[in-house]
Amino acid sequence: MSKPIVAIVGRPNVGKSTLFNALAKERISIVQDTPGVTRDRIYADVTWLNLVFTLIDTGGIEPESKDIILSQMREQAQIAIDTADVIVFITDVRQGLVDADGKVADMLRRSGKPVVLTVNKVDSFEKFMPDVYEFYNLGIGDPVPISAASRLGLGELLDEVTKHFPDDAEEETEDERPKVAIVGKPNVGKSSLINKLTGEERVIVSEIAGTTRDAIDTEVSYQGREYCFIDTAGLRRKSRIKEEIERFSIIRAVTAVERADVVILVIDATEGVTEQDAKIAGIAHERGKGMIIAVNKWDAIEKDDKTIYQYTDRIREILSFMPYAELMFISARTGQRIYKLFDVIDMVLENNALRIQTGVLNEILSEAVAMQQPPSDKGKRLRLYYMTQVSVKPPTFVIFVNDKELMHFSYTRYLENRIREAFGFRGTSLKFIIRERKEG
Repeated sequence: MSKPIVAIVGRPNVGKSTLFNALAKERISIVQDTPGVTRDRIYADVTWLNLVFTLIDTGGIEPESKDIILSQMREQAQIAIDTADVIVFITDVRQGLVDADGKVADMLRRSGKPVVLTVNKVDSFEKFMPDVYEFYNLGIGDPVPISAASRLGLGELLDEVTKHFPDDAEEETEDERPKVAIVGKPNVGKSSLINKLTGEERVIVSEIAGTTRDAIDTEVSYQGREYCFIDTAGLRRKSRIKEEIERFSIIRAVTAVERADVVILVIDATEGVTEQDAKIAGIAHERGKGMIIAVNKWDAIEKDDKTIYQYTDRIREILSFMPYAELMFISARTGQRIYKLFDVIDMVLENNALRIQTGVLNEILSEAVAMQQPPSDKGKRLRLYYMTQVSVKPPTFVIFVNDKELMHFSYTRYLENRIREAFGFRGTSLKFIIRERKEG
């Protein structure tokens, strides 16, 4: 089951980023007293009791503002609201109830999503509780008093949030079809690719970046197997600020990647790989998904015998954190190598779910240790006792050692390379957990 999405929304400067940082347990959002500092949504995975969810911080909503940046932030917050399972609506006890809070409340009510009304900056419950009751006038439920800065009341808030999580784990497990997310910047050809795969104009295709308003699930059958493609094109309307457009696509990618088994990152061959592509690829890498990089519009490139190698080197250099990703050069317009995608998807799915027997793994471990001695420090040498695979999607291995501190990242990578030499694991990341076991 994919993780529930929780969006923090509210007017500027009510403490959204402070709450986000308190719940994410690290300083991810910039916190300043200037309204409008958080321009783009930022996300983090949060664990409460046994539940894990993705938390989205949004730019502040100014419902009536004509200011271009504030209206952009309103657009971003709207996308977060559309995507979220639960919305935390944060208000400020010190400013009191203001007209804009009522307008935001109306916006949230129309969304039909569960809303947890949160009153922030309640540093003393005794002193501020009479002011908290004023927020009942919004008519969207009981206000939960908190102080994000002092970390007061966060447990009660999380209890209230998690009550609203969808309980559909069983329904989702019944859908056996592979889920493939098509992600990438706006206007790289994601919708054109879906249309070519389905053989029909199911997704509107336009030259204007961001014409696909919402993530769309498309069923595709190929050689008797059904696939579910998630198109994440991702904008409500075109924007004059290119940088802002690119930021919008991140949250779409997060939610689609959560649901997917395999992620296809579409890159525009005429632009080359960009920093934004790397950010979106990083989301899939962090979550251990199968990964295919599809370089689209390959027909539009003037080529010689070195072009493909130069492109490959450039992509591998910028996306160096995922050397395992499968790389394809395609054209959604002409159909070049489009149907080869299905073979690659099937291979990546297989590798992402591949399980290796413990005995075989330990033979590889013994050979690897014999060929390259483990590191040592101050006379103490790393000893590796044994390795076992504990899960798939992504394949996850536990290595038992005498001292975790001696297990260098470089040696873990060496062992990963040896496992890949033996079993391939093309298109999927591998995860390693190092456990200490006392000698003797």
